[in-house]
Amino acid sequence: MTTFWSWYVTILSLGTIFALTWLIFGTRKGQRQETTDQTVGHEFDGIEEFDNPLPKWWFLLFVATIVFALGYLALYPGLGNWKGLLPGYQYLDNEAKTPFAANVQVADGVRNGGWTGVHQWEKEMARAEEQYGPIFAKYAAMPIEQVAQDEQALKMGGRLFASNCSVCHGSDAKGAYGFPNLTDNDWLYGGEPETIKTTIMGGRQAAMPAWKDSLGEQGIKNVAAYVRSLSGLKTPEGIDADIAAGQDIFKTNCAVCHGADAQGQHSFGAPNLTDKTWLYGSSFAQVQQTLRYGRNGRMPAQQDFLGNDKVHLLAAYVYSLSHQTQEK
Repeated sequence: MTTFWSWYVTILSLGTIFALTWLIFGTRKGQRQETTDQTVGHEFDGIEEFDNPLPKWWFLLFVATIVFALGYLALYPGLGNWKGLLPGYQYLDNEAKTPFAANVQVADGVRNGGWTGVHQWEKEMARAEEQYGPIFAKYAAMPIEQVAQDEQALKMGGRLFASNCSVCHGSDAKGAYGFPNLTDNDWLYGGEPETIKTTIMGGRQAAMPAWKDSLGEQGIKNVAAYVRSLSGLKTPEGIDADIAAGQDIFKTNCAVCHGADAQGQHSFGAPNLTDKTWLYGSSFAQVQQTLRYGRNGRMPAQQDFLGNDKVHLLAAYVYSLSHQTQEK
């Protein structure tokens, strides 16, 4: 804030408080000291007001609000460029305002940030990082397969999953409509430990194109019938669909992503169409919907939010889910 606006806010705020203080005490002096039955001489819808002084307890409440306002402005930042009397963090003088520990020596460009809710949160985060950072770092230095066998690590990974992933994949990690089941062995982009970590770190963006304009409704029906037949599903009675024609369309338009054998490709995130796992449903209507309008599901990246160490731990937990299922 510039010096002009700093003084503007300060004078406006303090001037208002002092004006209200003068108003309260000034009107107090002009009031009678004793109670009376006399009225102020006005009538409001048949209601008359006694000409009595403001009760002392009410007057003291006004005084208390003024004292509180002055104390608040003195302790906390916000009054122009005033930083407040409460101790706050010190920051490197840059846009990031990265907090540093009290025992770190810094050359020029150090300023006191004052107390704010943001600084309080950063202080708590710094304290948590100091306490738990070494634990995360220890697991980050271990292979994911090894971390997935550590009981304490899995508990920590489970809490990370519950806080960041369960809203989409479910608390049991078995997914929902449009969200993959993480407890089976069906992986869109691969279930290797480092691949799982890459998925969590950078996220994924699906790119199933819409085919309604190029295939037409009959072509959509034919491909839907063929695709469902790959996993042993029959075309419902009354549906006019040609599976052989659908197979020809598939070879021409779909095999480039899903493969000639329709078993998918991890490099594209194209699902295996020969198993019984359907992310968006296997009914004839649902498969047609997928073909007609495409799918663009998005897995958000967690790298900037969680950081490498926590993602490493989370990847180990996710890896353990399908690994334990296989063992059972």
